[in-house]
Amino acid sequence: GSGGGGAMESAAKGGFVLANLAEVVERVLGFLPTKALLRAACVCRLWRECARRTLRTRQRIAWVSALEPGPTESHALVRALARELEKVHVLPQTVLYIADAETFSGHEECHEQKKARKRNSKETALALEKLLPKRCQVLGLVTPGIVVTPMGSSSNQPQEIEEGEAGFALLFPKIDGVKIHTFHFSKDVKNRVFDESKFAEAGLKNNPDLRVVLLFGYNSWKTGATRFLHQIVNPLNEKSIILAGGQVESFTSLTSENNHAQPGDACGVVGLAFSGPQIQSATVLLDQDVADERTAEAAMQRLKAANIPEHNTIGFMFACVGRGYRHYKTKRNMEADAFRKFFPNVPLFGFFGHGEIGCDRIVTGNFVLRECNDIKDDLLHGYTTVMTLIHLGSTK
Repeated sequence: GSGGGGAMESAAKGGFVLANLAEVVERVLGFLPTKALLRAACVCRLWRECARRTLRTRQRIAWVSALEPGPTESHALVRALARELEKVHVLPQTVLYIADAETFSGHEECHEQKKARKRNSKETALALEKLLPKRCQVLGLVTPGIVVTPMGSSSNQPQEIEEGEAGFALLFPKIDGVKIHTFHFSKDVKNRVFDESKFAEAGLKNNPDLRVVLLFGYNSWKTGATRFLHQIVNPLNEKSIILAGGQVESFTSLTSENNHAQPGDACGVVGLAFSGPQIQSATVLLDQDVADERTAEAAMQRLKAANIPEHNTIGFMFACVGRGYRHYKTKRNMEADAFRKFFPNVPLFGFFGHGEIGCDRIVTGNFVLRECNDIKDDLLHGYTTVMTLIHLGSTK
């Protein structure tokens, strides 16, 4: 036959291979980002099954970082997420996003603009939620400052961004042996006593697999807010659980719940709970008197001594707005740099907020670094930084 016939023949062979040989199809589909993979899954049954198997292997956490301020009409995080979701290799099942308060809501003081500003953060929240898969649970927070690792590599240098536009979205896929769920307790105006049966409903009681609880208090300036936070934190203060977090400006998304509209003056606690026997975690508290490179690195050394495996691990940093470069006498990025020095391949995320939750503790088969003593106040702090590692098990 002529050359044309040969080309057709090999195209037909290629077509046969792609329609019948699962391992070849899987190999090819493996290169596709998740959104393209989901489109390819519609081609035929074989492709659908191959796509499913490929997706199941994608259990690494991914993230999108926004570090460059953008045009005023949309937040940098919305644009970054719209762009990057086309490229990520995971199907997000749980998403934690945090954006900065300053540009999220603007700083105009007059009353009319205040109303416009509230709507603005709701719009941003809705725009972010729209980009994510329908069945994904989303927790979104707004804070005065952001700690973020630029995307591309987990060894990128984490940045402390205390002013200006920034944000990140952590994308957790379905991970074998790990359950992540969101929860929300809002303070009941009528009831002074917190109904503890709500803990069990939220999977925070009688759950032997519970390992880590990240807690975020909102509207903490309200009367009774601190007392309410104690009512939540104290029962969870058990040796086998890592508690870490802080006080945020507000929360903007919590999609696993239907009660979107919180009364504006309510205060409460939202968070993420991580359960699963393979999870390991450790956390340290950098006290007020940690104020130079040496003492910051000594705290990281304590965290390093916990021996948490570093692959498939993420770091969290919850710092007080009073810390950062002002606290370290104009040296910027001090704590994030100290973290990077000891954990060269662990991405770090977090915020500057209005109060911190945490202490020194390790959960790996209950080996405890330094126990929180039983003084009730021991988990709530000001002018401190909480550094936490969460290891999600070894990936295939």
